[in-house]
Amino acid sequence: MHVILVFNTFTTKREKMASSHDLKEVLKESLENRGSLAEIKARLRAEVFTALDDPSEMKPAISNDNLLIFELIREFLDYNHCKYSTSVLVSEVGLPKVPLDREFLRHELNIVEDAPSKSVPLLYSLVSSYKDNNMDRVPKVQGFTKSLDNLRATSTTHKVTSDNYESVPVIVKGGKL
Repeated sequence: MHVILVFNTFTTKREKMASSHDLKEVLKESLENRGSLAEIKARLRAEVFTALDDPSEMKPAISNDNLLIFELIREFLDYNHCKYSTSVLVSEVGLPKVPLDREFLRHELNIVEDAPSKSVPLLYSLVSSYKDNNMDRVPKVQGFTKSLDNLRATSTTHKVTSDNYESVPVIVKGGKL
């Protein structure tokens, strides 16, 4: 009887592979159900990028406009808890570790906010304001009004300058999107 019990404790290589595969599948399913798998993958991508990024390499200077855009994106990513995406953005484009002050961004972009809009990223507010209030301010290209989609499609063939816009502050209300 003792020999039979010892014999039954041995498993074949195929059985081990099957149980190993089953364990992997159960673990993967569990991580997916809890929402952890996406976070693990994002963290792994960020860590790989950080490992490959050479800190001694000088990043090209960022233009003022690009800096404002990147800071709007950073605020949006931080608000939506995309910390690994934020770390990759900061590292890849050479942003300062400390974000620009929201009040500075607001002033530079000539944005007037109401109380509810202060609880969401400026990018939400800008998009909401544009959608709700500024559809009548679509730029004119070669004498006729273009929709935003048409403008994107023709932006390489038509020059759109700031002369086509009125310089007015963007009034942001509600903070909804």
